[in-house]
Amino acid sequence: MRNLAVFASGSGTNAENLIESFNNGIFKDLASVKLVVCNKPDAYVLKRAEKHGVPTAVLNKSQLCGDNIEDIISLLDDYHIDVIILAGYLLQIPPKLIELYPEKIINIHPALLPSPYGGKGMYGERVHKAILRDKAAFEEKNGKGVKDFYSGITIHLVDEEMDHGKILFQSKFILSEDETLESLEAKIHVQEQADYPRVVAAYLK
Repeated sequence: MRNLAVFASGSGTNAENLIESFNNGIFKDLASVKLVVCNKPDAYVLKRAEKHGVPTAVLNKSQLCGDNIEDIISLLDDYHIDVIILAGYLLQIPPKLIELYPEKIINIHPALLPSPYGGKGMYGERVHKAILRDKAAFEEKNGKGVKDFYSGITIHLVDEEMDHGKILFQSKFILSEDETLESLEAKIHVQEQADYPRVVAAYLK
């Protein structure tokens, strides 16, 4: 049985999906989410974790990615964490933590990588807006109805470079001609919910 820590910064839909899948669902014999770590005291992910009885910890940026990260290291040790799962976590993982958890930190990104849609500042709605801008430019150049513009998700191991690391899984789809920010976000959310726990479980095995 593996002990998982989920790092999150926002509303926590992916985090809750992981908790439901590993603590009470089809992967409950493989691993369990023992801790949710957050850098925002008002993030809704904390309420989701509390609802499922999962302990939470709120740490500031310096404690999570500054020069001295002994607090987070000690916390992970206290809960005997084997693997860290990022679920909408907006801070970069420091090299020291990557060194302590080699190939044991997993991230999900709401776009296909490698691409211009990863890296610093590329998260959430910003990613989807950039994709839609590029789609509009692509259609202006090539004509509407061209079925060659994709988006999707990437699940990958974390290394020292943001939105980098070995790719474990990708799923993609062609954007519709009338794609909107809302419809694109909804499609990505469906893929994340369907694939993230399954891919994490496969990697743990």
